[in-house]
Amino acid sequence: MKGDPSANAPPALVRRRTVLHFPGFEPLDAAAHRTRYARTAAQSVSVWDLHVKAGPLQPGEGETDVAFFDVCCQAANQEVQSRIHLFEHDALVRHFSKGGLVMRLLAGFRAGCRVVYQGGVVAYFRNAWRFGLFFLFPFLFIGLALALTVGLACLPLMFGFGIWTLIVTLPLAAIAFARLFPILSARLHVLHLLADWRMAVAVSALDDPVVDHWLESRVAAARAALQTASDEVVVSAHSMGASLAVHVLGTLLEREPQILAGRQVVFAGLGGALLQCALLRPAGRLRAHVGRVAAQPGLVWFEVQCLTDAIHFYRAPPVALCGHRDAPQPRFVFIRLKQMLKAERYRRIRLNFLRVHRQYVLAADRRAPFDFTLMTAGPLPAARFAYFSQSRLPKLGADEMSASL
Repeated sequence: MKGDPSANAPPALVRRRTVLHFPGFEPLDAAAHRTRYARTAAQSVSVWDLHVKAGPLQPGEGETDVAFFDVCCQAANQEVQSRIHLFEHDALVRHFSKGGLVMRLLAGFRAGCRVVYQGGVVAYFRNAWRFGLFFLFPFLFIGLALALTVGLACLPLMFGFGIWTLIVTLPLAAIAFARLFPILSARLHVLHLLADWRMAVAVSALDDPVVDHWLESRVAAARAALQTASDEVVVSAHSMGASLAVHVLGTLLEREPQILAGRQVVFAGLGGALLQCALLRPAGRLRAHVGRVAAQPGLVWFEVQCLTDAIHFYRAPPVALCGHRDAPQPRFVFIRLKQMLKAERYRRIRLNFLRVHRQYVLAADRRAPFDFTLMTAGPLPAARFAYFSQSRLPKLGADEMSASL
């Protein structure tokens, strides 16, 4: 995209908004996501001079079990009503995290081998080398832990004891590994990351009936959510949620090409890991959905990225890398955590790579080019966030809003 395609459009503020939010790979159900949103919105109030009230969580209506909640926002005498549908996948997180330690390790390594065989690792390092390191991390950690365990079991041999001592030391080392590994790896979320790779492989190949059922039910949920009249539709997709969002939206457009006709639609990738799945060879259907979504007339797609976040494909063009170089390409919106957060808060989280990766859906301490609450509940059209930068921040005063538009 060159320039702002809506630069000559008449000023318009959003009064009613429909949001389809696809969270990342986190063990949180709809109630937990709604609670976090309300907490984040409360922090955004002081930063943006907003008045935001998140309503109670409501169960899904009709054929869908996707919960939603309403948000009322007041800024500069403008009132905005937003309905946020939570396409959380806690059931899938639990599905890929079940089983004992040995089963989870074996299943995780099997998924890792499939990623290697399907060309994922080469593609990761070619397009975003830090994401390649992110892939390697849990497997290297486990390999090191196993090597230390075997080394400890073999330690008596170095002091002249016979090989028969392994009959005793190997079982003891295995017991120690089973007891200590979950504790030592919990802070680094190693087992959680193995589950993430299991899900990435399944979302790519569409060979798991649990994933297939989840996606099919969410297509129906998206259709139901889009029946609500609103000024704009925002599809916000954080991390792994990007692949799920593209599958759901792409399938819906495949079946009902006119479902979004005449609607103002924004697709916002937040630290998007769409290419985590899409770069695997079996992900042909996902790549086709990427092209279908990108080619939707009037749809604005932008990617919010941060250099210090290793769990996404920094500056990698997702649509082009999925084989659709002639389709409209997403814009990049770059944020810097140092400019968004207080120094103390930044120091506290900067070495926690999963916490940094969650910042896209959390509140900042200072005004920045992107704010999750402002995009999903505020008065400015979400498409505006594709054109903000640190030198041109959103402005919410009565006169300033018109100038921003």
